[in-house]
Amino acid sequence: MTRVLHVINGEHYSGAERVQDLLASALPEFGYEVAFACVKPGSFEQRRRSQSTPLANVPMRGKFDLGASKRLVKVFQELNCEILHAHTPRSLLVASGAAKILGCPLVYHIHSPVGLDSKRTWANLLNTWAETRSLQSAARLICVSESLRDYMRKLGHADAKLRVVHNGVPCDDFAASLDNVKPFWKIGMIALFRPRKGLEVMIEALPKLVEQNLPVKLHCVGPFESPQYELEIFELASRLNVGHLIEWTGFAENVNELLKEMQLLVLPSLFGEGLPMVVLEAMAVGLPVIASKVEGVPEAISDGREGLLFEPGNSAQLASQIRKVMTNKAIWHEVSYAAWQRQRAQFSERSMASGVADVYNELGLPKPVLISNSTGQSSASEQPNAELPNSEVADAETTSARPSFPQIPVSEISTSPSHFSTQ
Repeated sequence: MTRVLHVINGEHYSGAERVQDLLASALPEFGYEVAFACVKPGSFEQRRRSQSTPLANVPMRGKFDLGASKRLVKVFQELNCEILHAHTPRSLLVASGAAKILGCPLVYHIHSPVGLDSKRTWANLLNTWAETRSLQSAARLICVSESLRDYMRKLGHADAKLRVVHNGVPCDDFAASLDNVKPFWKIGMIALFRPRKGLEVMIEALPKLVEQNLPVKLHCVGPFESPQYELEIFELASRLNVGHLIEWTGFAENVNELLKEMQLLVLPSLFGEGLPMVVLEAMAVGLPVIASKVEGVPEAISDGREGLLFEPGNSAQLASQIRKVMTNKAIWHEVSYAAWQRQRAQFSERSMASGVADVYNELGLPKPVLISNSTGQSSASEQPNAELPNSEVADAETTSARPSFPQIPVSEISTSPSHFSTQ
């Protein structure tokens, strides 16, 4: 089994973090074991489902703390890893430095266009510059959508390095229903709420729905990025006199159960989406999605088939799409089933892990082979050991060919002790 050190921020537990968490559970089937290193420790360590996966906190002392790369080297060696896999510009900065010291392969996972991360132009430009500079040593770049691959091409990254692996979520039973729509339709929005998520657009659509006598309530699930933005949203809801129509829930672990209680999911993002996990999670239970036409969203749902789309920032068009579904239940049923079928066929947790494993297989390390067991499922072992009797595998693993990464004595690394967690 080849161990991959996934270098992540770890501050939040949102869409990208759910991808990282799912990969930890799904990759072992394809011969790759995951360990985590968090450069900005926070919610991820406690909220992840993969609690048995090793995790080390390697906090950066500042945004450009290059010493964190040496501390990451120590973690990489202590956990016997062979590949570095970064997920954010911040974690990439640390991982790229460590990869140069170690001489190991570096993979970078692009979850969203960093140049469209916020409304702060200078911050976007700085992050794009830092990302581009750090990617010079990356062996492969995994884009979660075709739109992201196009974006990275425009920034000058070579096609030879770019790979598309769509996000995926566990398949679920068809569970969406209109049985409990009385007296209100529950419209849900699930996100880490920040300006680019477009919550204002949904709130501005509410008065338009009320004017048409459409019985709706909005259920917002997730934390706010900052107290200032939270205050701005509450002031907007009060000014439009729709505060009584909004139910607020902070972070929730039971997202799937909440989705099953909704009649529609809305994602009114203004920009900056890769392939939103919440859209795929809604599709997995058959919940119709109405989303803005940004980045990778149309790759998951086509307008009028697996969901409905509208132009970003257009609250009137969003209200119109909601009205279309509420006044024609046949559309709801058609979209619901089509979305459920497409997620199972193209956006599963297993298909995502398989795609990531295929990228790892290109890196020149000994490739794992899949062996069918008596249950009909696959287990993985490294190719040099594939035909050895079980009693010989343990000994062979210590002698089979491995990439020769320079092993730097721990005494030469100036670092505070790493914090490891394998809860």
